[in-house]
Amino acid sequence: MKPKLFSIVDFIKLESSSAIILLIMAMFALIAANSGLSDMYYGFLDTNIRVGIGSFEISKPAVLWINDGLMAIFFFLVGLEIKREVLTGELSNWKQASLPIFAAIGGMALPALVFFYFNVDSPETLKAWAIPMATDIAFALGILSLLGRRVPVALKIFLLAVAIIDDIGAIIVIAIFYTSELSVNALTLSMLGFALAATLNRIGVKVIAPYLLVGLFMWACVLKSGVHATLAGVLIAFTIPMKEGDHSFFNRIEHGLHPWVAFLVLPLFAFANAGVNLSRVTLASIMAPLPIGIIAGLLIGKQIGVVGMSWITVSLGIAKRPQGMTWIHIWGVACLTGVGFTMSLFIGSLVFDSVQMMNYVRLGVLTGSLLSGILGYSILRTISLKKSSTKPTKNKVNH
Repeated sequence: MKPKLFSIVDFIKLESSSAIILLIMAMFALIAANSGLSDMYYGFLDTNIRVGIGSFEISKPAVLWINDGLMAIFFFLVGLEIKREVLTGELSNWKQASLPIFAAIGGMALPALVFFYFNVDSPETLKAWAIPMATDIAFALGILSLLGRRVPVALKIFLLAVAIIDDIGAIIVIAIFYTSELSVNALTLSMLGFALAATLNRIGVKVIAPYLLVGLFMWACVLKSGVHATLAGVLIAFTIPMKEGDHSFFNRIEHGLHPWVAFLVLPLFAFANAGVNLSRVTLASIMAPLPIGIIAGLLIGKQIGVVGMSWITVSLGIAKRPQGMTWIHIWGVACLTGVGFTMSLFIGSLVFDSVQMMNYVRLGVLTGSLLSGILGYSILRTISLKKSSTKPTKNKVNH
């Protein structure tokens, strides 16, 4: 019996459930950071964990094991999703991919420019320009799924495609701009690992264990190289075999991994990174360059970027607006792309080591994401209710 293909419906169902769990874990983190549990919460995050073999060792606090280690599994899944969409999905041909590609480019560029505007006179925070560029697939699709069948399927596919392209952009940005001093030897070893995994693909190996072993080796090498270790997850994902007409091995891995990422990896990340200390939060602190730049980037930059680039490319005939999708639909989705959360917090953790600066980041990301999610949902719900109310109703005949 052939394994069931992992469809977009399955994907959206999982992302919707994951969004609820993420929200709960973020609330737990906020409660823990602002109650009598704070010492226990921060003590857990600061617990040092050491893993070593001989002279080689990795010693990190628990929060970094989550951000560098478990998130590599998330990036592995992102890599699988990117490969699937590029080879056989919504990004497999230019006609389908053109609109979300340009929309995503606008949705990355404008938030960065908005952030730059608010932080141009603050060199310390200017390096965080990439934080509002990101979109959280789980939360964005989760919010959209609350509307059920009242929104066109094409809209869900459009949001998914934009979010995946956003992820590609975030991966490139992390690799180029958030890499510390490079260790050429460690990076060379990781590339040798990648070549070995590509060879396994080439000779048709369809057993997961060899890829996992090579992936662990690559992760350790990339960690020591100065490039962020999670990128090893993306690279190893690209080597997983996915031949046309025979996706069983690839789909089995993706289908099996999704629940672990949705219900363990991302919730743990949310719990470890969403704990904003609210004791010193004032209007002045929210209006500081870093948080207001993030909030404005997510809430305003995303809307202008996604809608603006979509309108320009459709007007020029470069892309085509899918049937059944209005400009108000695209506006609503543009707001939902401003739900940055996971990836935005992740990029923030790469930029800042300071507890105070990360508190500003969390404040900006949570506020901007919440406002974007509420606005996007309100717009799409309003248009769906108007649409349903204008449908002709059959007159009842009394006998």
